[in-house]
Amino acid sequence: MNYEDLRTLDELRKNGSITEEEYQREKDKIFNNAGYQSYNSPFFGMSENSYLALMHISQLGGYILPGLGFFAPLILWMLNKDKNARVNAAGKEIINFIVSMIIYAVISAVLCIILVGFLLLGLIAILQIACAIIAAIKANNGDDYVYPMTIRFIR
Repeated sequence: MNYEDLRTLDELRKNGSITEEEYQREKDKIFNNAGYQSYNSPFFGMSENSYLALMHISQLGGYILPGLGFFAPLILWMLNKDKNARVNAAGKEIINFIVSMIIYAVISAVLCIILVGFLLLGLIAILQIACAIIAAIKANNGDDYVYPMTIRFIR
């Protein structure tokens, strides 16, 4: 762990150069990079980045078991949304994306009557899989991800 980085980060927060949320996020990155993990970790022994990656990739569980792709990320979000700002933001983003994809899939299913819906359903599936994988990789690297074509129901 680099104590100098922590001191610098603390000074930036005290000077008002960064917000409290930015301070917490960067502090978590320092601890995660140092390999620091508490046995009482709210992330089941995982680093914050790994937990966020799991949240993103868990939405693909719906392709294995119907409903799992919605409830797995929802439960992971609900468990830690009040304890961690990044988990809260990612959870909102994931749930908004899933609900948006469900709406698009229902519209596409209706359009299957004129055959164009089958193509749209395939594109939606590809988009969801690609976005979940990209989001998980970005989260594991410490970056946030904004899903495309998402209707913001939860802010």
